[in-house]
Amino acid sequence: MAEIREEIRHAVEVLKSGGIILYPTDTVWGIGCDATNSEAVDKIYKLKKSDNKKSMLVLTDSIDRAAVYTDNVPHVAWDLMEVSDKPLTLILPGAHGVATNLIPEEGTIGIRVPDHAFCSQLCRALGRPIVSTSANISGMPAPAKFNEIDEAIKGGVDFVVDRSFEAGATGKPSSIIAIDSSGSFKIIRD
Repeated sequence: MAEIREEIRHAVEVLKSGGIILYPTDTVWGIGCDATNSEAVDKIYKLKKSDNKKSMLVLTDSIDRAAVYTDNVPHVAWDLMEVSDKPLTLILPGAHGVATNLIPEEGTIGIRVPDHAFCSQLCRALGRPIVSTSANISGMPAPAKFNEIDEAIKGGVDFVVDRSFEAGATGKPSSIIAIDSSGSFKIIRD
């Protein structure tokens, strides 16, 4: 089993140099990069054979840090994050501070604070949000386990996190709730 500190150090080094990683999250295996690096974001779109900006979200290590990347987060967003008992992605208005090619036309951003030791420590160590999108070719099933990941994905990233860190994942994509600036919300995926 790989030591977490060494694995995070290596992953952060790759992320800071503009690389992309394959890593376990609290939901499914993901492809990630520094969410502020537009060239790295492009690499992920090419690897997934997609340019769907709505398919990529960012992970941060805390609710407070999530507020750095959006304007005027409605109070209900904090309440939803605090009461959720499963992984929850919030689609929030007024995205900024991330790569422009990550932000869809409507100016929103999907943000999740993972309940996963490796992801949380990785976000904290990088100090910036990390892109998270399922580790699959667009249109294919999201891989719950490492052995379900397509070889093209495994070979297309700059670093693969040790599979021993996949423990604790739900194996299912997160719930998604979109919140507008007035605080109204809509469940996109339960």
